[in-house]
Amino acid sequence: MVALRIALRYLFSKKSHSAVNTISVISVAGVALASMAIVCILSVFNGFTDLALRQASALSPDLRVEPVEGKVVAGGDSLAAIVRGVDGVAYASPVVEERALAICGDKQMPVRMKGVADGYDRMSDIDRVVKEDGVFALHDSLVGDIATLSVGAALSLEARPTSLSRVRLYVPQRVGRINPANPAASFRGDTLTVGGVYQTDQAETDADGVIVPLTTARRLLDYADEASAIEVKLDEGESTGDVSARIGQRLGPGFAVKDRLAQQEESFRMIAVEKWVTFCMLAFILVIASFNVVSTLCMLVIEKDANIRTLFALGASRGMVSRIFMTEGWLISLIGGVAGVIVGAALSLAQERFGFIRLGGNHEVMTTDVYPVHLYLGDMLIVLALVAVVGFITSALTAIIARGRFSLSLKGEP
Repeated sequence: MVALRIALRYLFSKKSHSAVNTISVISVAGVALASMAIVCILSVFNGFTDLALRQASALSPDLRVEPVEGKVVAGGDSLAAIVRGVDGVAYASPVVEERALAICGDKQMPVRMKGVADGYDRMSDIDRVVKEDGVFALHDSLVGDIATLSVGAALSLEARPTSLSRVRLYVPQRVGRINPANPAASFRGDTLTVGGVYQTDQAETDADGVIVPLTTARRLLDYADEASAIEVKLDEGESTGDVSARIGQRLGPGFAVKDRLAQQEESFRMIAVEKWVTFCMLAFILVIASFNVVSTLCMLVIEKDANIRTLFALGASRGMVSRIFMTEGWLISLIGGVAGVIVGAALSLAQERFGFIRLGGNHEVMTTDVYPVHLYLGDMLIVLALVAVVGFITSALTAIIARGRFSLSLKGEP
C-alpha cells in the first residue's frame, strides 16, 4: 500500500524536468492509441462476421442434419418426419445436393444443384433475396418444373426469368451400363424453366447455385427417398443449442447436427483468422508503444535519486523501491489502456448507432453502405488483459533498473 501511494504521488506530481512530464504523457497516449485501435479493429471484424451471418441466414437453415459417413442417407423422408417430431422444431425437410452441368442456349457451366421440397420458402428467406424480375417457385401448371438460379449462374448462362429461359441440367448416370459408343447416354438430363434469380451477396452462395424441385433432383440421380441432408427450421424463440442436442439425442451418433456457423465453417474461420492475425499485429504495436514507459521510468528513476537515498535512510528495502517504480509503470500502462479502451468503445458504439463512416462504391447494389461494427465485452477484456500483461513486463524491466540504481545509492555513488 505504501508503494502504491508513493507511485501515485510520483505519477501525478510535477517533475523537476519538463521532459519527464512530456515523455510520461507520450507514453500514456501511445498505449491509449494502440488500445483504441485494437478495440475498433476487433469491433469491425465482429461487424463483418455478423453481416456475413445475416446474409448466410437467407438460405442457410437454422440447423442442418448430415450423415457422418457417406454423401446421402437412405429414408430421407422418414428421417425428416422424425426430426419434425422433436420439441422446438417448426419444420424439417430433406434436400439433395450434387454437382451438375447446366446448359442454356450456347452457354454452359458446372453448377451446384440443390433439390428442395415444397415449402422451401417457409424454411428459408429465399423470397427476400430473389431479384425483382423473378419469383421463387418449384412448379407451374403451364411450364412444368422451375429452377431458381444464383446471380453468378444466371450471368454465366445468360439466363433471364423475364425471357422464360430454359436451362438443361445433366448429371452422370449412377446406375446401369454405359455405352462407350454413345457417351451422351452416360448422362441423365432434364429441362427446367428459369423462374427467378437470387443474390445473397456471398461469393460461395452466389457463384454457381441452382435450386430445383426435390423430385427433379431425385429423378436425375436415380434416388428413391435418399437425402443429402435434413434442413430444420426452429420455433420462434427456441435455443439452437438445446434443439440441436435434442435432435442429436434422437438420431444417435450417425448424424451431425450443424448450426449456421458450422454450415459455413470455412468462411467464418477465414474471418476469425484475419481478425486474430490483425490483433497480433496491433498487439505488437502496443508492445512497442509500451517501451516508452520504460524510457519514462528510467528518467524518473534518475530524477528521484535523492528520494531513493531518503527512502533508504528511512529503512526502505530494495524490494520496496522496486515495487514503487514497478507500480508506477503499471499505472501508466493501465491508465493508457483503460482510456484507449473507453475511447475505442465509444467510437465503436457511435459507428454502430449512427454509421458516420461509410463504405465506398455504388450503395444501391451493396448490402450495407456503412462499416458494420459490433462491440463485444469480451474483446474489451482481452485488450485490457493484454495491456496489463505488457505493462507488467515493462514495469518489471524498470524495476530491475531501479534496483540497480538503488544499489548505487547504497554505495554512495552519484
